[in-house]
Amino acid sequence: MTKPQAKPGELAIDPSQVRVGVYVRIPLSWLDHPFLSSSFLVTTEDQVREINALGVGVFADAKRSKVMPAPPPKAAAPAPDPAKELELTLLRQKQEAQRAAKAQRAKVMADMRARLDLVQKQYMSAAEQTAGAFKQLDARPAESMGAMRTVANESAHSLLADPSSAIILIADKAKSQGEVAHALSVMTLSLLLAKHLELPEAEIEQIGAAALLHDIGHHSINPSILRNPARNRHEEAAFQLHAKAGHDRLQAMAATGAAVPPGAAEVALYHHVREDGSGYPHGLKVAQMSRAAKIVAITNRFDNLANPVDPRLAVSPFEALGVMWARERGGFDETLLQQFIRTMGIYPPGTLVLLSDSRIGVVVATAPPSARLCPQVLIYDPDTPRREALILDLAEPETAQQLKVDKALRMQERSEDELDYLLPRRKMNWFRGNTG
Repeated sequence: MTKPQAKPGELAIDPSQVRVGVYVRIPLSWLDHPFLSSSFLVTTEDQVREINALGVGVFADAKRSKVMPAPPPKAAAPAPDPAKELELTLLRQKQEAQRAAKAQRAKVMADMRARLDLVQKQYMSAAEQTAGAFKQLDARPAESMGAMRTVANESAHSLLADPSSAIILIADKAKSQGEVAHALSVMTLSLLLAKHLELPEAEIEQIGAAALLHDIGHHSINPSILRNPARNRHEEAAFQLHAKAGHDRLQAMAATGAAVPPGAAEVALYHHVREDGSGYPHGLKVAQMSRAAKIVAITNRFDNLANPVDPRLAVSPFEALGVMWARERGGFDETLLQQFIRTMGIYPPGTLVLLSDSRIGVVVATAPPSARLCPQVLIYDPDTPRREALILDLAEPETAQQLKVDKALRMQERSEDELDYLLPRRKMNWFRGNTG
């Protein structure tokens, strides 16, 4: 077995040199010590005693320590102290129990990762089906429309059948196109809001299908305009035509016998209309907006804030909700917006957070209603491959006793290394799944 080596800036020290204020790294597997992290600042005498009881050499990071380690022990071993030996034995027994508990938590984490992997596969399958349907929409309208309704209905059915469904962050979406990713995200968010509102199942299915098709008018717009985040007024006028183009396209397809979801054409027309008179197309009466259109207006705006054309303009999901409530709520049905914020939770998936032990992570699944401040968080650790990163469920009792979210973080304030690890593509999708 390879002997652990000090990293740049570290000192190899005897465990007896550890004291409060020293930043240590324990060269053991996460399962073989009682701490939540292998690297941390020692803050209590209990931690000092537990490190000593491990009986292994550790490493001290001089730059991150508040005090230097204690002097090394003298060569002559002190006479045995029965009281200390008993204390050490009891402490090691306690650590064994902690290791067993940690092993159980590791199993829970493995199960959680397996569920996340399953949702990822479900998402990629839905993305593939939706991309194919978009591509064949003109050549095979009936078949394509049927495929998209199937995606929406299957998502609605699985959501309704699973009371513990949560919003899952899909950060790695290399195989999905931008329009497909946006359509699936808006569909998922709309379904979740509709479910939260306890709407009838048939209406939830219709909302999901209409949400998936809300931007179908983009196909009539020059792609260079769609990709331009700084459109001039002429380009913006051309872009805004997509709402009417989508409405007309869906109506024309319905006239040919394609099974266009009820209300989908109206959602395409109204999803940029605002209750305060802003938005477009101009002149439409807000009083005639359906509930589906009002829901999609909210979920579409949220996803556009978190996933703009220019990733440099992206805000975190946490900030996006703040923008919509503090600055833009006059444009939306306020009751529905309130319910959407409750659906997403205090810390929506995709939110970067600072934990109480100074580690940072990204929320990957919403917290359960009974513990809204306790989401599931993937932890940033540059020494661990992202695929093997620790995922902590802050609602789990053992973890909840030791950790909490201190605050949400702004993406613009984090390093490129952290963002590349936590949000590999800076784009976020939401999909539903059972997080157990």
